[in-house]
Amino acid sequence: MKRKLIAAVLASLCVCMSFTACGASEDTTSKTTSETVSTESTLPSMLESDADKVVSGAESITDEMMPDENVSKETSKADKETSSAAESDASKEEASLPAAAGSALDLSAIQTLDATLQGWGHGGDVTDENVPVSCINFQQTYGDYGALFWQESEEKTITLTFDEGYENGCTAQILNTLKQKKCPAVFFITGDYLEQSPELVQRMIEEGHQVGNHSENHPSMPTISLEEAAAEITTLSQAVEEQFGYQMTLFRPPKGEFSEQTLALTQQLGYQSVFWSYAYQDWLTDDQPDPEEALQKAMAAAHGGAIYLLHAVSTTNTEILGDFIDQMRTAGYTFTGIEEPSSTNQKEAS
Repeated sequence: MKRKLIAAVLASLCVCMSFTACGASEDTTSKTTSETVSTESTLPSMLESDADKVVSGAESITDEMMPDENVSKETSKADKETSSAAESDASKEEASLPAAAGSALDLSAIQTLDATLQGWGHGGDVTDENVPVSCINFQQTYGDYGALFWQESEEKTITLTFDEGYENGCTAQILNTLKQKKCPAVFFITGDYLEQSPELVQRMIEEGHQVGNHSENHPSMPTISLEEAAAEITTLSQAVEEQFGYQMTLFRPPKGEFSEQTLALTQQLGYQSVFWSYAYQDWLTDDQPDPEEALQKAMAAAHGGAIYLLHAVSTTNTEILGDFIDQMRTAGYTFTGIEEPSSTNQKEAS
């Protein structure tokens, strides 16, 4: 009898324990199911929100990576901030970021254009007004892409432009002469020049000159991809703007080499491609032209709307610059800058 009583009590206890365990299991299952449903209901809105952020911030011509669909709802704020910062840094490095244009590039349209490399040289044939015939012809052919081979004008104007691939100890004196003569000029700098001589770039800006983009690494633009070509322009432009708050809008193709594609690309980035209507062999530092001969040659080439290409590494150019300015003014010429597509940079040369 006692054994039967004990067995009955034990059976009763087992039933109670079974019901308790079952209830706990059901509660746990219910809680897990609830959390799963909550997660699943939250995930689509999270993905839609992140996708909207990617679309709204996508200024690159390349596709942005979409968020991982398996992202957890418990992703930490720090992780999100790190991810956002990484995406921002990647965007800055993209070749497609049009710093000046402010909108994504349409490479599909550019790629339908002619990619044939062309080299520029003004040649010796001139009009009765002493304007190189090739300047007129190329201006008519490529002017719609913002390419400038001379500044068509009935006025006797000259624009002095200096290419700055590297510093040879002459730029400071050139700036001194321009300041003394109150003469404006345009300086086309490379990324290496900016890195090596930021103080001279600062002087150019402070003294009222225009600073143009001559690319980050000085490649022949038609020989690299459109993405790389865009990066050559935007990388330098962003660096100058970050350091000096100055927005570049003028671009001189390295070596004077271009294609219809690269002109269109440059224009979409918000730049005007600036070539020249006078240049001579002045860049060989160990074989400089005779100063008097160089002066007479430069004066004889003068014409209305002229764009002179001079290399700032030239000791001859540095020596004759003041005399050239004086004699051209005596001949009735005035010195001007280049009208930029849109800029608040310009001020009178001081």
